[in-house]
Amino acid sequence: MQPDMASTHELVELTMNTPMAVSGVILAATFGGIFTEAIHGIHRAKIAVLGAGAMVFLGQFLGFYDPELAIEAIDWNVIFLLAAMMVIVGIMIPTGGFQALAFWIARVSRGRQYYLLVLLGTAVTVFSLLLDNVTTVIVFGPLILIICQVLGVSPLPYLMAAALLSDTGGVATLVGDPPNLMIGSAADIDFNTFFLRMIAPVTAAWFAILLTLRLLFWKELSIKPEVVEFATKFDFADRKTWNRSLIVLGLMVLLFILHRELHWEAWVVAASGMVVMFYVARNLQVDPALEKIEYALLLFFLSLFVLIGGVEHSHLLSYLGQHIIPLVQGDPMIASLVLLWLAAVLSAAIDNIPFTAAMIPIILSMEAQGMNVTVLWWSLAMGVGMGGNGTHIGSTANVFIVTISERLAEKEGNPALAITPGVWFRKGTPAMLVTLLVCSLFLVIFFDFFAKPIGS
Repeated sequence: MQPDMASTHELVELTMNTPMAVSGVILAATFGGIFTEAIHGIHRAKIAVLGAGAMVFLGQFLGFYDPELAIEAIDWNVIFLLAAMMVIVGIMIPTGGFQALAFWIARVSRGRQYYLLVLLGTAVTVFSLLLDNVTTVIVFGPLILIICQVLGVSPLPYLMAAALLSDTGGVATLVGDPPNLMIGSAADIDFNTFFLRMIAPVTAAWFAILLTLRLLFWKELSIKPEVVEFATKFDFADRKTWNRSLIVLGLMVLLFILHRELHWEAWVVAASGMVVMFYVARNLQVDPALEKIEYALLLFFLSLFVLIGGVEHSHLLSYLGQHIIPLVQGDPMIASLVLLWLAAVLSAAIDNIPFTAAMIPIILSMEAQGMNVTVLWWSLAMGVGMGGNGTHIGSTANVFIVTISERLAEKEGNPALAITPGVWFRKGTPAMLVTLLVCSLFLVIFFDFFAKPIGS
């Protein structure tokens, strides 16, 4: 979903009306049902579908939404990207390559769980700087499960670390998270400027998350693995296909970096890689690979996009966002902090893309009135990025990690292996709060640096 750039320099004063109230009630009811899934036992995909249907039906009845707008609200780039990467990972797993990598990482860690968490977290963060966080967790999620299965330890700390650190790492670059691209396009911020302004707070937030996870998962990480010594050599099931797959992945990474210059959407890169993989893996059976697609997850996101699209078209988010204007005029530093926390809370509750889309025209309108809004761009980027860590549905990466944990819990018959909303609230939300405190300190201490006009 992209912001309506036709109105970016024009701000219309909004008042609460029936469409806003209705969309807000549907949104609150749907997310209330999703968050209480463990209590009522109804799968979140079913709840999301019901909420999306209600939004379209009542939206059309009240005149602010309809089926055509609902289809337009779906970010097909995310859907196709997810599906293609799931298939690619499904092709690579039977080769034994991930298992070999798991043995190597586990051997290097020598049974020190926190060291292993740092190693995996570093790899996830580096990937997230240049690739989107969804692709990163799709690759690392299955690998984490394999490593933990080999070691005989709980995968929860590592799965949580993958989600939290992929979200955090993506904040540092213009291409690391979709809201960054939206902000960069609206404010005319180039790749280097974005990176130089954001790398310091993101690095500090990265360290803060690692320390927070050490405290939150102290009990789990203190357990000595069942297996510490490993064979020096691991036999691949199909090493030739694994090596070819790595070459394809390397080319995909390059294309992901250059996809904007090539005028390719990210899903085109992923789909192209998937097609090449079909022919690289000569003995591949297509049906087993397609079985790796998490259809319930895709249905959940389709419904979520439709739901949020209705909220956008009711202008509820714009109505909420416009109230920050008087504060900006009074105290820019306080305004930047309020925007940081507001963006984080709302991004955790709904999604960071629609909130970003709602705030962009508001900030541009203030700039058109002669205000220096530079610091607000950085506050918005940090807020929507770090806010994704706040809930289990705060980002696409989070939902994927939660889904594979649920699959594992069902397979093993152990509910304790699933990342429930309650688990995320106890482990993920504190991590979000810590990163927001870190970012707040950076905004206060280095306010002049972040308020410096772009390009000067």
